[in-house]
Amino acid sequence: MAVKAQLDRLAAFEPAPYPVVSLYLNTQPGQTGRDQFHTFVRKEFAARGRTFPAGSPERESLDKDLERISRFLDSEIEPAANGVAVFACSAGELFEAVQMSAAIDDHWLYIGDQPHLYPLARIESLHPACAIVLADTNAARIMVFAAGEMVSQEDVTGVKTRRSSQGGWSQARYQRHIENFHLQHIKEVVDALEKIVQRENIPEIVVAGDEVVLPLLREQMPKHLQQKVVDHVRMNVNSPLEQLIGSSLDALRRARTEGEREKVDAAVGGFRSGGLGVIGPKDTLEALVKGQVDELLISSQLRSLQPMGALAASTAADSLGAVLPEPVLEPIAAGEPAEADAEMVRLADELVTRATQTSAKITFIEHAHLLADYGGVAAILRFKI
Repeated sequence: MAVKAQLDRLAAFEPAPYPVVSLYLNTQPGQTGRDQFHTFVRKEFAARGRTFPAGSPERESLDKDLERISRFLDSEIEPAANGVAVFACSAGELFEAVQMSAAIDDHWLYIGDQPHLYPLARIESLHPACAIVLADTNAARIMVFAAGEMVSQEDVTGVKTRRSSQGGWSQARYQRHIENFHLQHIKEVVDALEKIVQRENIPEIVVAGDEVVLPLLREQMPKHLQQKVVDHVRMNVNSPLEQLIGSSLDALRRARTEGEREKVDAAVGGFRSGGLGVIGPKDTLEALVKGQVDELLISSQLRSLQPMGALAASTAADSLGAVLPEPVLEPIAAGEPAEADAEMVRLADELVTRATQTSAKITFIEHAHLLADYGGVAAILRFKI
């Protein structure tokens, strides 16, 4: 799962005294079939470069980064990529390019002292690794998706069977014979699925098939696999593959959306009872630093995060200052982050980075109102101190 691996590497990058470029581009072609991001890149690269003194070490490092990014954009973007994110700091020996089938809504350019990871983490959260099982009683296809694209597939083929025109005892025996073939096929599908889920660390499964195969799959799945199934989609597997995949992914998105309130309620309930929950940026950030967070819940709307400056008057302002150091470089943004307070952006990146470093799950809450009373942030904890 390349996006997750690259997110882990970027989160390990230490804040640098030189500019760190984070560029997000929607690379979908326009109505004419041509890329639409080049104008944005030329304009913003020129504007951002002028903010650093000519001849300074910071300007030299940035110029190298912008030149290398431009070369990459001119010659290395894959035709199938709908979204591209590039992170660069030549002085810090950083250059990471993420190409995804998942689209990025807007072009964003952010220059600070560490990678701007909030948008990348949101993409990874919206399109986590999942397995889709398309099956009937004779054949099955198990597909693994990550970051909006299929990364692997495996076919499981059973014994072809057909109806018999015989009657009486022979017909009953033949029917049992067919049912045994079907059951053996389903067991092979479940066995293959279990190996894939374990190998790829798949957290969610969608099962699609007709009214005959779905009950068989439910019966044969061990409990730990059943707990990962977010939906059973009834459909004919002879339908076009794109339709089957689209319906399955829609079911997955619906299941995640329906679970948002449950997760926020769990965090708030844990906080109320003094148990495994925290709310608000301050307590959530402190819990992340201590490695307590099992799942970070963060608003998908950057503007809804409570900036750190708003917390300066709190009794824990000094401890927060230690957790969230002053930036080495003042951030310079263009695109969506520029419309948000710089402290919001830095808070978002610190939360995402800390969560990634401590292997906490990151869930972006699309219904921002669920976290509106808590500064846009809450968390479910692994343990209580």
